[in-house]
Amino acid sequence: MSLNKQGLRHTLERFFRRHRILGRVLISPLILLAMIAASFFLIRLAPGSPFSEERSYPPAVLQTLRAKYHLDKPAWVQFGYYLRGLLRGDLGPSLKYPERSVDDIIREYWPRSFLLGITALCLALLAGVSCGIVAAWRRGGYTDFVVMSVAVLGISLPAFVIGPLIQLAVMRWLPGWPITGFGEWRRLVFPAITLALPLAARFARLTRAGFLEVLTEDYILTARAKGLPEWKVIWIHATRGGLLPVLGFLGPAIASITTGSLVVEQIFAIPGLGREFIASALNRDYTLVLGTVVVYGAMIIGANLLSDIAYLWLNPRLRREVEERAP
Repeated sequence: MSLNKQGLRHTLERFFRRHRILGRVLISPLILLAMIAASFFLIRLAPGSPFSEERSYPPAVLQTLRAKYHLDKPAWVQFGYYLRGLLRGDLGPSLKYPERSVDDIIREYWPRSFLLGITALCLALLAGVSCGIVAAWRRGGYTDFVVMSVAVLGISLPAFVIGPLIQLAVMRWLPGWPITGFGEWRRLVFPAITLALPLAARFARLTRAGFLEVLTEDYILTARAKGLPEWKVIWIHATRGGLLPVLGFLGPAIASITTGSLVVEQIFAIPGLGREFIASALNRDYTLVLGTVVVYGAMIIGANLLSDIAYLWLNPRLRREVEERAP
């Protein structure tokens, strides 16, 4: 029996080494299921219920409501009902807004959060990669020191500190600039900057480290020996290899934006899915909380998977290592 277990474990390890991406694809649904299950049972451990906050219901009405949403059954039975609906693509009705489905609420609020997130990611990539390349180009100098010092500061300050500081600065020097709500493009600028700054700092450090490593490669030394200008060596020849660490971090970066948007949407009063998620958790709206977990979880898992695929495809050294390690 022990030999059979060892043989199975060896077979699985060999399979995942040889088929790294396929293994990630196969395990991703299990990770999402674990996230859903953890959220499902944890939220039910919190005190209160969806029907105990706003007003007092008669016992008969309360019993009817609990039976309607299967809340009178054991938690594992409720989980079975939820999974059955999820497999049909039905996220269920909102417990606080029974006239609306969770699907409708997510479709209304998610585009705002997506726009905020994609804007922040683009700003972070543009600023972080540019500063990282400049720091690598001027390595050991004053510019390198300033960029890395600012990057350390950016990593150290969380969004809930950066946001209020930006609001105070805008009210002091740009009193007519709208900083809360959603609508015109100006309202998106400072929330996106708040969300982008910590990521830009990380991108700058990763870019600098990646470029400094690539600049010692033989093909870079050959390009320099041919008399190419330093800016051309860095911006053209070293770019693909130098940006690999950034590419590998894109998955965690999207996860960071997803979680950071929960805070930023609260600070800047943006009616997005992150703000609605916090409200639904406080209101014990179980189905809306779980629907948001499904959407955000699928986004994060998908982003990490795509990041791994792109990293493996663009990194021939890693591909060779995977092939050599697999018998």
